[in-house]
Amino acid sequence: MSSNDIRPFRVEIPQEELDDLRRRILATRWPTEETVSDASQGVQLETMQALADYWATDHDWRKVEARLNSYPQFLTEIDGVYIHFLHVRSKHEDALPMIVTHGWPGSVIEQLKIIEPLTDPESYGGTAADAFHLVIPSLPGHGFSGKPTGTGWDPIRIASAWTELMARLGYTRYVAQGGDWGNAVTEQLALQKPAGLVGIHTNMPAAEPDAISAIVPGGPEPAGLSPDEKQAWDQLVYFWLHGLGYAQEMAGRPQTLYALEDSPVGLAAWMLDHDPASEAMIARVFAGGAEGLTKDDVLDNVDLYWFTKTAVSSARLYWESKLSFFGPKGVTLPTAVSAYPDEIYTAPESWVRAAYPNLLHYNRLPKGGHFAAWEQPDSFVSEMRASFATLR
Repeated sequence: MSSNDIRPFRVEIPQEELDDLRRRILATRWPTEETVSDASQGVQLETMQALADYWATDHDWRKVEARLNSYPQFLTEIDGVYIHFLHVRSKHEDALPMIVTHGWPGSVIEQLKIIEPLTDPESYGGTAADAFHLVIPSLPGHGFSGKPTGTGWDPIRIASAWTELMARLGYTRYVAQGGDWGNAVTEQLALQKPAGLVGIHTNMPAAEPDAISAIVPGGPEPAGLSPDEKQAWDQLVYFWLHGLGYAQEMAGRPQTLYALEDSPVGLAAWMLDHDPASEAMIARVFAGGAEGLTKDDVLDNVDLYWFTKTAVSSARLYWESKLSFFGPKGVTLPTAVSAYPDEIYTAPESWVRAAYPNLLHYNRLPKGGHFAAWEQPDSFVSEMRASFATLR
């Protein structure tokens, strides 16, 4: 395979790896129960035991494997690393190309629910004018992409790789979307302003004002906040004080996370504890509730990390990046923002307008959290249609 070649890819996990996973789940050595009645000490034992029971007895990786293989998947080498991506074209040749980037602990599985509605809009309440061609890559060190063997693969370098990917695919005019690390990569893409990129969308905007970020965690609340700004302030304070543990460990000592490569239940617990709202939602799912995600959704994604052995390699992105999570980056390209209520923070329109002076679209959604496309695909698809309507 030459450096510019693109070759087809299929997911084929050997049966012995599925058997080994089940054996490890059943052999889990459980800790004692938490000493509180809530999740303030972490993911609760009852949740994890319910997850493990379903995982070992009812979950079927082959279903999501077949679903992944129902879409065109490819590998191409960029800057010495193989990049895995889905490339699903609409039947409408003049559809708007869009590259969609996942985050951590996500994967391309996050985007599977939006593929048909975006590429075949007439079958999902839209018109031909709403059609997209989709490019959905796996971040380096994640999923079926290669694991970098050297340093330097931060969001800036990944954005440059995405520029090369879109050029190899022949796209001369396109948009980009992302949340979590996907937002970081997408914003860097916008800052690099490659020829052809005409706009971006984010569901986790970096819009925290300097006056907010300058306050020491636990410091005084700023005066004069609007109700929306007060909500965002409260969410950020909680994240500063209680929600950064996983990020600090991965940013500081990612190689230490050997246990995540050795214990599937340990890996699942680490991934579930990303943010309080998502963890609480997933706990309700494994307690029998009906939510935007199902038990199989959650375990499909954990399986992907397990079978690709990417727990540590994905964590290194936190070590590599020196960018602030939520501080504005000076993006001037046309930008659309969807603010979900259970995101790490729900960005107020006032902050968003200051951070993105060329704002195309802003909307506060009534439901949804960090994994917007995965959890609330219907509203997410509507947001994509509305966000980029003027750029077609």
